[in-house]
Amino acid sequence: MRKLQPFAAIALVIVLIGAPLWLVVVTAGKSQGEALNPDLSLPRRWQLLENLRQVWSDGEVPAAFFGSLLVVVPTVAALLVFGSMASWVLARRATRLNAVLYALGISGIVLPPAVVTVVLLLRQLGLAGSAVGMIGVYTGIYLSTVIFFVTGFVRTIPASLEEAAQIDGAGPFTVFWRIVLPLLRPVLATATILICLYVWNDVFYAFFVIGGRVDTLPLNLFRVASAGLYLNNWHLIFAYVVLMSLPLVVVLAVAQRKIISGITGGAVK
Repeated sequence: MRKLQPFAAIALVIVLIGAPLWLVVVTAGKSQGEALNPDLSLPRRWQLLENLRQVWSDGEVPAAFFGSLLVVVPTVAALLVFGSMASWVLARRATRLNAVLYALGISGIVLPPAVVTVVLLLRQLGLAGSAVGMIGVYTGIYLSTVIFFVTGFVRTIPASLEEAAQIDGAGPFTVFWRIVLPLLRPVLATATILICLYVWNDVFYAFFVIGGRVDTLPLNLFRVASAGLYLNNWHLIFAYVVLMSLPLVVVLAVAQRKIISGITGGAVK
């Protein structure tokens, strides 16, 4: 039975991940007529590059790509900086208050945010429909995830390293920036992948918060598909999905070496 477990796991990965991925790629490489009923068959003639060029020009992808970067990059930076600093304090100062704060901090993982309340609050602050408001929403939503992973990882770092730096006269900021932060690279790489995956592909929160005032790639795809530009053009829709996924593939390729160690260090230990 144990010998069959690896094969069962591989088969499960193929069915759940490989088949949908193959469907997206082959459909993006087909002509309009072949893609009317998407299936797993190969195209008679690959025209993936032609479809990508048409999507890039007709779908206003450059502007939407810039809008996504405008939201994703500051969100990731804010979450990594504030989340790692909060996690360091929560991990090193074992008090009842910090235990309560940690429980509240990670409660966002299981408690869904109240979208209506968030939108009303942003309107009161004058941030509704702006990139700043969207960055604030994403930071609040996913800060729990960063705290959960990083706090567990910080607890595996020997406190003697920080004590030695303090004996040499280093202050709290220097200890964190020069000693702790470089050691957090594996778990921060993991957090970066998760945050980018959530924020880059998000439609739900972006639709209610910025409502088309800032064009992101998922919102742009929803808009052009709803307007009929890609009506029955499944080859263009899937080509758009391929184009939208390429930046995430690049980020994954850069950070993949650190992902496994970050997950085991932050969530298991």
